[in-house]
Amino acid sequence: MQIKFCGAAKTVTGSSHLLILNDGYKILLDCGMFQGKDTLNGTINVNQAFLFDPKEIDVMILSHAHIDHSGRIPKLVHDGFKGKIYCTPATADLSKIMLLDSAHIQENDAKFLSKRNKKKGLPEEEALYTPEDVASAIELLTTVDYEKTFSIRNDVSFFFRDNGHLIGSGSVNLTIKEGNNTVTLGFTGDIGRPNRPILKDPIPMPACDYLITESTYGGRLHEAFPDDKEHLLQVIKDTIELKKGKVIIPAFSVGRTQEIVYMLDQLNKDGKLSHVPVYVDSPLSTNATEIYRRHPECFDEELHKYMMTDPNPFGFNDLTYITQVDESKKLNDLGTPCIIISASGMAEAGRIVHHIFNHIEDPNCTILIVGYCAENTMGAHLRDGAKTVHIFGELKHVKAHIEVMDSFSAHGDQKEMLEFLNPLDRNKLKQIFIVHGDNENQAAFKDALSKNKFNNISIPAKGDVVDIH
Repeated sequence: MQIKFCGAAKTVTGSSHLLILNDGYKILLDCGMFQGKDTLNGTINVNQAFLFDPKEIDVMILSHAHIDHSGRIPKLVHDGFKGKIYCTPATADLSKIMLLDSAHIQENDAKFLSKRNKKKGLPEEEALYTPEDVASAIELLTTVDYEKTFSIRNDVSFFFRDNGHLIGSGSVNLTIKEGNNTVTLGFTGDIGRPNRPILKDPIPMPACDYLITESTYGGRLHEAFPDDKEHLLQVIKDTIELKKGKVIIPAFSVGRTQEIVYMLDQLNKDGKLSHVPVYVDSPLSTNATEIYRRHPECFDEELHKYMMTDPNPFGFNDLTYITQVDESKKLNDLGTPCIIISASGMAEAGRIVHHIFNHIEDPNCTILIVGYCAENTMGAHLRDGAKTVHIFGELKHVKAHIEVMDSFSAHGDQKEMLEFLNPLDRNKLKQIFIVHGDNENQAAFKDALSKNKFNNISIPAKGDVVDIH
């Protein structure tokens, strides 16, 4: 059989790996969207092309709902895929709202590019996919609970194991029998972090013959968890109490927003926020938070205990969820200090771009970056210390304070990923494939794995095909 690496190979976004069995049966692991600016082709062109024929894919297994893992599923269906998409119940619920939101973004992007093309005498751009494509994709979602072995067919089975990255996220553990030979393949998905708020800790994977592992922070160590709530509080005090400015937080609508809100809920309950107004300005974040409330089975013991005294960990008196555009616009004219949490997390699209546009030249404000930002995104430029950025065609000088808190990351760092993988049986493991990372972090993680006595480690490029047996 073969593995073809179709995305997130020597880069972070666009997770997609194709398993081709000897009889031609094809299993797709993730179908993620490329995010960020491509200097050669542009984002839409990159996402339009698959390295396989969607009509030939028999089934798909989705590790979690983040768009860089799920975002091209409607395109896959539009182009002819008709098989089942296996995922956990929480992933199914999240995917429904996230893919619909993505479809609206695709349509808006296409309209914007079409207007630009018209001025240049170029043809109109078509949306990558539509809400109708999303509806067709949702019909194919089939849920499988954690730790429940599911037979795709007589000789192929798999199960999900909670990897603590996002509500509903899981590693994938496949068993394929071909004649007298049995092969086990492990796919980490995105490895979460232990001792984080809300979710259960990652559960290490069982022994396998071949492993596909992410490496997003393969060369880095995060800020220690015990400091992050106090760090957040200090940023709020410095900006709001001392400078009377606003804290602007680009945050992924799913996962990061809920974690920040939960911490603010705790600070509010402890009387440390001094009635600071907090606005979650994102319809997707609002809907995602409702899904979190519907899946308490994914919460860790600490949150369950907290909910005994505060049954709503994602809401308090000074917190307002905003869905209407008019209400969002009013926040930019608000003359009083506040905290604004808005998507997208990489500051590439959505309402957060408008908030940054209106506040980036205000030295009293803070833009707080709380997670990974892909190369060439505005979030990456800001966290890397850019002095100017282009927003809506205007050159903006970065006068606001830029603060970075990697402790909020949902991705395990090098130490945490090694702890997740260390229980694997080195004698059984034939080969490791490192994906979902930039070149520097992949190289560092490969070195770290080697020092921990893992062997036969490779870093495949997009389009590479590897034989396994």
